[in-house]
Amino acid sequence: MHSYFEKNRGDSLNTIQSTLDRLFKKTLLGRVKNGHAYQYFPKVERHELIGQLIKNVTHDFVSEDESSVVAAFSSISEDLDEQQLDKLEAMIEQQRQKLQKNSEK
Repeated sequence: MHSYFEKNRGDSLNTIQSTLDRLFKKTLLGRVKNGHAYQYFPKVERHELIGQLIKNVTHDFVSEDESSVVAAFSSISEDLDEQQLDKLEAMIEQQRQKLQKNSEK
């Protein structure tokens, strides 16, 4: 991995190691000892990470008013195509069903 980043970005081994360690401490990566080195692996699925990032950004830049979050997300969704909007709609419906099941318990 270091050779890839060194060739493409010019980062030093120390920079890469410290970045991986920070991601491990944030529980985004897991690691196992392999000889004298660690082997890292993702602990968070890509869609979960993107969801966390969206949540953090909307929390940081939008007021606590829920309608502001919806408005901000709506303006971003203008760049989505028909297929992406259909997928988003299906995901929203799945979330509604989960909420309904939880409220029935």
